[in-house]
Amino acid sequence: MTSASVLPPPPPLPGASSDSAAPGAAAATGTSAAPGAAAAHDAATSTTPPAATTVAVPPKVRISSPGRVAGAAAHLAALGVVGPAVFTALFSLFGSGFGLLPALLIGVVVLVAFVYALFAVAWFERARVDGLYRLGLAPFRPRRSAKPGFVGVLHTIWLQAIDPLQWRAVASFAVATVLGLITVTAIGIVSWGIGLVVSPIFGWSDTRLLGIVPLPGIAAPLTGAAAVIVALGAIVGLAILHGVIVRAIFVPSREAQLVEQARTSDTRRAGAVRAAEVERTRIERDLHDGVQPRLVSIGMTLGLAQTKIDDDPETAKALVAEAHASTKSAITELRQLARGIHASVLEDRGLDAALSALASRSHIPVTLDVRLPRRCGRAAEEAVYFAIAETLTNAAKHSRAAACRVDVRVREDGSLWARVEDDGLGGARIVPGGGLDGIVNRVTAAGGTARIDSPQGGPTTVEVNVPCAS
Repeated sequence: MTSASVLPPPPPLPGASSDSAAPGAAAATGTSAAPGAAAAHDAATSTTPPAATTVAVPPKVRISSPGRVAGAAAHLAALGVVGPAVFTALFSLFGSGFGLLPALLIGVVVLVAFVYALFAVAWFERARVDGLYRLGLAPFRPRRSAKPGFVGVLHTIWLQAIDPLQWRAVASFAVATVLGLITVTAIGIVSWGIGLVVSPIFGWSDTRLLGIVPLPGIAAPLTGAAAVIVALGAIVGLAILHGVIVRAIFVPSREAQLVEQARTSDTRRAGAVRAAEVERTRIERDLHDGVQPRLVSIGMTLGLAQTKIDDDPETAKALVAEAHASTKSAITELRQLARGIHASVLEDRGLDAALSALASRSHIPVTLDVRLPRRCGRAAEEAVYFAIAETLTNAAKHSRAAACRVDVRVREDGSLWARVEDDGLGGARIVPGGGLDGIVNRVTAAGGTARIDSPQGGPTTVEVNVPCAS
């Protein structure tokens, strides 16, 4: 199996998840058969194009508000107790994994467990920080390789092990644990100080500072009050410091956001331009190779009928009938071409109805499973529709598939997701100007991602994921 890939830009900010798959631009190339596109089912591909998602600038978070300071202090106190146990378990897994490597590679399983234990810690830390400060962090999901088979499993584990988002979250958890240990110590000092303050009430005469320096008379409550004030100030300071650190770890600077916005815009613009070029080429080819020769043939047939209308009216009548049939065929081709440019049923009745009409015209049986609780943005629906149309055309023309399945969902993060799988021969690859190239460009222009997996022998799977409001 051969594979091609496009290097994606950094994930959306702030705190975009490292998960693994267009407005107005046209989608596919090839000969127009099913509405929307023609395909190039060309040899084996596993690719993920750039994820051109608009970067959202997070609102200014007040990390020093009383509620957040109190919440951060509570978090730090809890992590000061739980964090050391978590890191003890992580270091034990890591050490055991390396130690057991010679023992029939049992250590490999332990090291894999260590990698996904780190993922669990990172997931918890991101959820904790987002719940406390409302930074708008994207959901954190495991990494997934586009490569199939056992190689894909190994690559998935490697991607998870080196995931920078995961390590940033683990670093944040480690910093919070250290601050938590100091916070727990400060809470102990507060308790000790309160004990000194109330010592005269209970008649405690033998009070000492650190168990060494005697505190006679009023010195005990004064020392206790000072200790309480200093310790509480330390706790507040640690809580504010925690907010500053996590914001620096999880939220990029304004300059980084603007750079990412510019890069994302360039990616989407390039995808839209490329998709438009591919679609223009398709329309030119369809007109030149399909409708134009048919119209020329109609003109020649009518000319021949005109020469025979007096001498051989029966032949002339047959020629006119032939021209009439060719005219209807040309009208059908023009209608299909227009549907490929703009699917009116998609705009009028939505994606579900448009895909039902598309499946009914397919040359191979299509099983549809569309669950859409609401309409998505026009650009998102168009990108997904034309990607599915192109894939079905691909399967009908090149894959020798006996059946296709199409699943469409709106995901929890608000993106429109679609998956098309055929049971054909597989071995599809992306070529410039081909149908798969059109899918990648159209989806990229809509700010989404596409994943195409087509090993030799099949099946071919195409997944697209587009922001619903794109």
